[in-house]
Amino acid sequence: MPLAAIPFPAIDPVLIRIGPFAIRWYALAYIAGILAGWLYARAIVRSQRLWGGKAPLSVADYDDFVLWVTLGIILGGRLGYVLFYNPGYFATHPAEILQLWNGGMSFHGGLLGCVAATVLFARSRGIPFLSLADVSCAVAPIGLFLGRLANFVNGELWGRVTDVGWGVVFCNERILAANGGNCPAGFMPRHPSQLYEAGLEGPALLIVLALFLRAGALKRPGMIAGVFALGYGIARFFCEFFRQPDLQLGQAGFLWGGLTMGMLLSLPLMLAGIGFIVVARRTEPAKQKHA
Repeated sequence: MPLAAIPFPAIDPVLIRIGPFAIRWYALAYIAGILAGWLYARAIVRSQRLWGGKAPLSVADYDDFVLWVTLGIILGGRLGYVLFYNPGYFATHPAEILQLWNGGMSFHGGLLGCVAATVLFARSRGIPFLSLADVSCAVAPIGLFLGRLANFVNGELWGRVTDVGWGVVFCNERILAANGGNCPAGFMPRHPSQLYEAGLEGPALLIVLALFLRAGALKRPGMIAGVFALGYGIARFFCEFFRQPDLQLGQAGFLWGGLTMGMLLSLPLMLAGIGFIVVARRTEPAKQKHA
């Protein structure tokens, strides 16, 4: 191991074990992200200043929506990972599709699940789809931040080999257990790309969206959703230059022209974000009813 390398911190992915049951940091990240996002969303819906009047949905509406969007995140995220990143493996190991505790969630799949949940819920309640999407996108970076930290704790989705001083040797518990407690020869320092993504997809994007909220973006439905899609796409595309490509996709994980799957899936997301922003800017600011 090079002297500049940082050993992977000995963080047990399992917080508490009670008999055969285990509470993992990965699961807690999702729970905490959803709860914190829910509280922030409630504050946004309540704020007449942000909407320029009464919001087109109630706090009670969003309370009910949380269950829908949670199912969308979990089902869409897992299905997206199975189909986008490792379809061959799961075709031969179908029972492992349900083993969420071992990690393996796709943001882009989770996003599609959230979109489906938002469309269905908005129609069932007669709520404007774009306004509901704006609120959800404004709080999404909280969950993304915690999820990426959980990826780091799990020692998964690590970065490419590097000689920078903060490179980390990701020899996690599963690798050590499979090699008699020793880190196999050839393990090199890698970018802690999970932390890069955590910072850019989390606090950085959250601050950008908060600034747009304060500037009155909710009065133009779809603006926040567009900024989120564009901002996340840019952050993810950039971080893919430091993240180890998914080797199971073949050709060392690279697709056409050196693109990775993360880059490929982020391109239409960025285009969609630009489209939402353009349409929102051309729309007259919504005149909300005052309470």
